[in-house]
Amino acid sequence: MQTEQQQIEPTLSATTHIAEAQSGGQCPIDHRFLSRQKTTQQVEPVDLPIECDAQGTWHVRGFNEARTILRTGDTKQAGFNAEQIEQFSTRMKAPILYQEGKTHHQQRKQTARFFTPKVVQSNYRTLTERLADQLVTEFQQKKHGNISQMAVLLAARVAGEVIGLKNSPLKGMVRHIEAFFEQPITDTQQRWNPRQLLASLRSKFALSLFFFLDVKPAIHERRRTPKEDIISYLLSQNYHDAEILTECVTYAAAGITTTREFISIAAWHMLEQPVLRERFLNAQEEERYAILHEMLRVEPVIAHIYRRANSAVTFESQNKQITIPAGALIDIHVYGVNSDESIVGEQPLMVCPGRELAGERVYQEMMSFGDGHHRCPGFYVAIQETDIFLRRLLALDNLRIEHIPTINWNVTTSGYELRDFTVTLG
Repeated sequence: MQTEQQQIEPTLSATTHIAEAQSGGQCPIDHRFLSRQKTTQQVEPVDLPIECDAQGTWHVRGFNEARTILRTGDTKQAGFNAEQIEQFSTRMKAPILYQEGKTHHQQRKQTARFFTPKVVQSNYRTLTERLADQLVTEFQQKKHGNISQMAVLLAARVAGEVIGLKNSPLKGMVRHIEAFFEQPITDTQQRWNPRQLLASLRSKFALSLFFFLDVKPAIHERRRTPKEDIISYLLSQNYHDAEILTECVTYAAAGITTTREFISIAAWHMLEQPVLRERFLNAQEEERYAILHEMLRVEPVIAHIYRRANSAVTFESQNKQITIPAGALIDIHVYGVNSDESIVGEQPLMVCPGRELAGERVYQEMMSFGDGHHRCPGFYVAIQETDIFLRRLLALDNLRIEHIPTINWNVTTSGYELRDFTVTLG
């Protein structure tokens, strides 16, 4: 079986091919305005690769420092409300996102077969192409559409195939998932107020709908007829319904909500940059994937990766020895890490296909899919979906933006949300 590192290697060399394709050695992208980063909430300092604030939280913006922390076995997941989730998981198996150590490695090894490039290509490409054709055809007929809504339908259908959620109407499942993620998980250590109580009730209602209308029918079907999907695997491991539900929520967050945003931001960049759009449409797959990875580097969907030190973590930064004490919260600023000029070079906030990255075995998208044992396993699915859909949509003549998207931020995922992104033909 291929390792995750081996799976990504074919795309690491794409930078060279893009650079060779540049005319006269000049990047074809106009960097004066339109291809600048669009989504960051703050300007990250360039001279502070790591610092500790007054509350004892360690803020990491250097690439090498972040990679060291994410690859060590001395930290645990602290994002996505992990420490609140722990309060409810003492009597059930923790979702894979929150597992650590041997348990996590075994689970990742068993589920890796659903995400290898070969499986993604053979199992999900035809489905993705068929649905992308359908969505684009409907858009052509209406001559008006919302990219965010098209993207979420595509992402939900493909993720449903991977997870095993195929026994309920697609649009209904999307509504249930959206309603759940709109409500942040409440910290039970704080006193509740009426607004928090209402949000909690809404969240529980949305989760109940997702379980009874989407997850439960899929569990029933997979018990009768197992398939090659996540739910069938979990049933073979004797997971009960509540545990399967939490895994479905975890995979939905990773496979639906984040892919939706990436499709939208990539479309936004290319619709505002005709040269980049043309280059993407005329390129071979390897170059197209490299373009998408560069856009993801500039616009990471998840802005912060949080870890908690289980024991002291010691490493070197700027020729100094740094020790993060046990118990400390670590905040990895993905925007800052992805714009580390010692790795990405000049103009780090610009989309520049063909950018040469310094260092050994550096992913083109940097930390946008994470790193280490919690690196997102579905990265290849997300890139394939985005490529297939955008090649069809952006190839339409007279396609233009009617309304640029509004940018919101989700507290739970620490990620941006692009909404009301409408496009038209004519």
